[in-house]
Amino acid sequence: MAHASTLERLDSPHRLTMLEGVDEGVNKCIHCGLCLAYCPTYSELGTEMDSPRGRIYLIKSLAEGRIALTDSVVEHLSLCLDCRACETVCPSGVPYGQLIEAAKAEIERQRPGGPLRRLVRWVNLDLLLPRPRLLALAASALRFYQRSGLQQLVRATGLLRILPGTLSAWEALLPDLPPAHEREPLAEVIPADGARRARVGLLTGCVQAVVFGAHNRATVRVLTRNGAEVHVPRAQGCCGALHAHAGEHARAQELARRTIDAFEAASVEVVVVNTSGCGAHMKAYWHLLKDDPAYAERARALSLKVQDIAEFLAREPLRGPLAPVPMTATYHDPCHVVHGQKIRTQPRRLLSQIPGLTLVELNEADWCCGSAGLYNLTQPEMATRLQERKGRNILATGAEAVVTANPGCIIQIAQGLRAQGAAVKVLHLVEVLDAAYRRA
Repeated sequence: MAHASTLERLDSPHRLTMLEGVDEGVNKCIHCGLCLAYCPTYSELGTEMDSPRGRIYLIKSLAEGRIALTDSVVEHLSLCLDCRACETVCPSGVPYGQLIEAAKAEIERQRPGGPLRRLVRWVNLDLLLPRPRLLALAASALRFYQRSGLQQLVRATGLLRILPGTLSAWEALLPDLPPAHEREPLAEVIPADGARRARVGLLTGCVQAVVFGAHNRATVRVLTRNGAEVHVPRAQGCCGALHAHAGEHARAQELARRTIDAFEAASVEVVVVNTSGCGAHMKAYWHLLKDDPAYAERARALSLKVQDIAEFLAREPLRGPLAPVPMTATYHDPCHVVHGQKIRTQPRRLLSQIPGLTLVELNEADWCCGSAGLYNLTQPEMATRLQERKGRNILATGAEAVVTANPGCIIQIAQGLRAQGAAVKVLHLVEVLDAAYRRA
């Protein structure tokens, strides 16, 4: 992985639309270097420009027109996972996540790439993710590809090796698509079991709805057992998190407005999210739409309602009865839960209430596994290095299962453990809680 050591200076400043207004954020950085030891890419590469401090310097230089958006600059910025571990340890409160998303949006504006890259991004980010019906059709086609034997044939013949770009990495990460009944929409209103604690909305998501529909159903069962009346707005869809991480700023704003409209119409007190990247993104709607006169205040109001599933459930002891789940497990903190939403103790507190479950701590539990939105598809080399590192740490615990709370992490960690020949199960937090309730 080569990195250029020089930066091309500009004779005259260029207009950098997406980097306007970043001065306040970049100027908070005091270059103390505390972030270096917590940055996965710096830990792997050891180069300053692949650290948060180095990338902040690049963003500042770009915004001031002192350097150009060269291949080298693009590479250093694109290698950032946006895991936000640096934010957790930063003594100055640098809003690094906002800065790197602005930088990636500027890269997409100026350097959208070749025809193949633009086509793949258009199919996924513009055509499928914002349109639930088309995404459902794509899921049905992929399930046929997997169940018909076609996938096995394609892999056996070596056809994947001739796919251009990172398409072979995309195919390798395909999870098993569930049967149609697990992809059916949930009821619009599911009543609370017993005394009602709250009226909550549930984000069912885009990929989550078609790949991990079982997690959504388990989430509903756990919520209703704990006194939540669950509302699932039909008008919702993709929240725009993947678009924001990929630099698609305008599309992320459009999807945020649609999500706000949907949950406003449902008149819920809380919006529960069971995918970490979506939750962190929705909590930042206030920033994404701060310059939109029609949505700025509405975005702030919705952001304040958003809660991660663990955050919501941990506010009170779990309602019983809970049956034993005899298992030794460890917990992986998804980046956008622990760093993006500052939720660390709540998932462990919930797991500790399950009889028979022994929780062992994981070394580097809050380090990125390499999934990071679309990162494992766009930067497969670095993603694999982090995946292998995470796998080694999990195996060192001797746990039978690793529990986490994000679909991307589940796919990435499961693939990595399979590659290492390990039979460790990878479970969503709600699956474990739901098992304790259903066994009871």
